[in-house]
Amino acid sequence: MPRIRATVNCDMGEGYSLYKMGDDEALMKTIHLANVACGFHASDFSIMNETVQLAKANNVLVGAHPSLPDRQGFGRREMAMEPEELASCFIYQVGALLGFLVAHGMTLNHIKPHGAVYGMTARDPALARAAVGVAKTFNVPFMGLAGTCHQAAAKELGVPFIAEWFADLEYSPEGKLIITKKHDPVPLSAVRDRVNKLLEENMITTTAGFLPLAEGVSEVSICCHSDTPGAVEIAETVKALVDKNNEQVRGA
Repeated sequence: MPRIRATVNCDMGEGYSLYKMGDDEALMKTIHLANVACGFHASDFSIMNETVQLAKANNVLVGAHPSLPDRQGFGRREMAMEPEELASCFIYQVGALLGFLVAHGMTLNHIKPHGAVYGMTARDPALARAAVGVAKTFNVPFMGLAGTCHQAAAKELGVPFIAEWFADLEYSPEGKLIITKKHDPVPLSAVRDRVNKLLEENMITTTAGFLPLAEGVSEVSICCHSDTPGAVEIAETVKALVDKNNEQVRGA
């Protein structure tokens, strides 16, 4: 089975005011794509500005990371929202980030939902179409879970799709991402095994074994969360494996 090309992404700029979440300075040196919080689960105008500047300094592409309006729950609690309302919620947040990108001579690379709404849009076709429709509005790819409503909506709306896989979260026996409010530590050995299984065999590690990656995926972006304990070490480990893999893909 041929290897697939990969990138590394991380959710960034998730502090607020004087409060800091994760080591963005160190993480930005280990990734290709930064998903920048847009103010509804974390961040504010100063942090968005600083995060965009940090990404530019490290040649990292910036995507928007919109959330449900739930700062107290860090966007990891579900709430009822109609598709039209969700689209407006996302446009509002992406527009805010886009202003800082324009100010610093950068462009928006993609949109990736955050936390609970990531799972909601992966399961609900109407919500998925609303979220992906925002990516279409801004003329950028949508990052999400392969084999779910994310990928189906992107295909339906003609929006480029970036398949995402998580190095620091677990998947259920059915292959569904297990989204937790607080991330537990993950041994680096487990991260290495999961990443190698994905890149070498196109297999997703679940709590019960392995499942094949969804059809139609030739490239994947691997996420490392900034609030997972040992995040920098995890990202460095994943980046080393991805760089080695991509060299082999290029040489094939």
